Amino acid sequence: MLFNSYEFIVFFLPITLFGFLYLHRNHSTRLAFAWLVLCSLFFYGWWNPRYLFLIIGSITFNYLTGTLILRSRAAGRAQISFWIMCLGIAFNLGLLGWFKYANFFLDTVNGLSGSGFQLVDVVLPIGISFFTFQQITYLVDAWKGISEEHSALQYSLFVVFFPQLIAGPIVHHSEMLPQFSDHQKIHNYGENIAIGLTIFSIGLFKKVVIADTLALSATPVFSAADSGETLHFFAAWRGTFAYSFQLYFDFSGYSDMAIGLARMFGIKLPLNFHSPYKATGIIDFWRRWHMTLSRFLRDYIYIPLGGSRHGRLRQGTNIMATMLIGGLWHGAGWTFVVWGGIHGLLILLNHLWRLISPFGEGGALRRFFSRTLTFLLVSLAWVFFRAETFDGALRIFDGMRNLPHTLAERLGPLADGLRAIGFRFDGPWIDGSDLMSVAWLLVLLTIVWWLPNTQQWLRRHEPALDLVRAGISDGETGKAEKALRWPAWAPTTTWALLAGGIFLAAFLNLSQVSEFLYFQF
Repeated sequence: MLFNSYEFIVFFLPITLFGFLYLHRNHSTRLAFAWLVLCSLFFYGWWNPRYLFLIIGSITFNYLTGTLILRSRAAGRAQISFWIMCLGIAFNLGLLGWFKYANFFLDTVNGLSGSGFQLVDVVLPIGISFFTFQQITYLVDAWKGISEEHSALQYSLFVVFFPQLIAGPIVHHSEMLPQFSDHQKIHNYGENIAIGLTIFSIGLFKKVVIADTLALSATPVFSAADSGETLHFFAAWRGTFAYSFQLYFDFSGYSDMAIGLARMFGIKLPLNFHSPYKATGIIDFWRRWHMTLSRFLRDYIYIPLGGSRHGRLRQGTNIMATMLIGGLWHGAGWTFVVWGGIHGLLILLNHLWRLISPFGEGGALRRFFSRTLTFLLVSLAWVFFRAETFDGALRIFDGMRNLPHTLAERLGPLADGLRAIGFRFDGPWIDGSDLMSVAWLLVLLTIVWWLPNTQQWLRRHEPALDLVRAGISDGETGKAEKALRWPAWAPTTTWALLAGGIFLAAFLNLSQVSEFLYFQF
């Protein structure tokens, strides 16, 4: 079941929410949370009931394993708790490896050896990458003594809470489990629903109206490239930028919807998407894009590998290893590995530039140039992320060099210089659709570069966790809030009408259900 579907919006959400509110108000928090766990399992099983056994088995194993680790540690048996943790991590990685990477590994072996080994088709369960990483963090922190023992009900809700189940954010037990005991915040029913519905409506609009419309421009270009067609300059660049913005608004929309849905139940999810195209460097980009994944990669891979503690060469190696793993996490394909490697290399270059740059922070012009360059590099890297094959990705890049044939005459001697560095002049001249694409590119750049994001609009009501760290709020000082110079959301009739209009526009565009791009990672 998807957030952007009629069955979710018309049936599942109202029934789940009203059932939760009724039980919480008239019975007990425990019963309300039990209802929420059951509804979340129904939500997960809607896609394929078979995999309910998988997620319930995973929760049971990890809860029992975490309990054993905590009790062994409390009894002073540190070595035993360590090996229990290792067993738990091996189980989780084995489960993830089988469903997500078994066929990838076999295809790679077959390609290298010429053999023909085959497995029965393995269907990737939705959300397995997210709930696997989530539970690994719990086991590691239990061994470190950071986790505490909780009830089976609380742990189950921590894993299966439906707003973050299928595509994140990758929540941390220290963020979620204490909230399940904070009855006072959950009791603010009216405020939570108003804030949650507003955020959900904005996210739905981003997904349905903007991202799905951009897919109409991006998908044909990448499909043509993967099928072997030759592309020209404008088509290749149009497809690349259309996908770059499609992915942006798709993931931004999902993140908003997840935060909004959780808030309706009085729960705050961590911020996972903070205007990443405003980044002025690749390091800054990864502090804004999929922030909870970046946190996981940093805390549970990069730092355990040694981080920056053993010199710059070792730091560079650790960065590359972390980003290659991050690329493979996104998908079982070598194109994803290459995408991760590109970002690892760009992060290394960003670190190097920070060491040798004589300009310091720079002024507005330098920030604009840095933002433009970062956006361009990220968009080019997305080609490997989106293309089904290496050949398809290379055809996109080849098309970027295929300029209009009539341009050669107009450029004169300059055309020879461009040919010398790899450009061709075999494409058609610009038409009306290309001009429209340029106009839309400028509009979208204006939106993502200059307008506040959803969390900034609702900054006075703490819509998500980590707002202070993201610079949206400075806590008591309010400096970040004043710096925005945009009106903040308030529970007024005007804002209610605006949110209602946004929701209606999105709801009326639910002509077909489209999966989120992070749906099966």
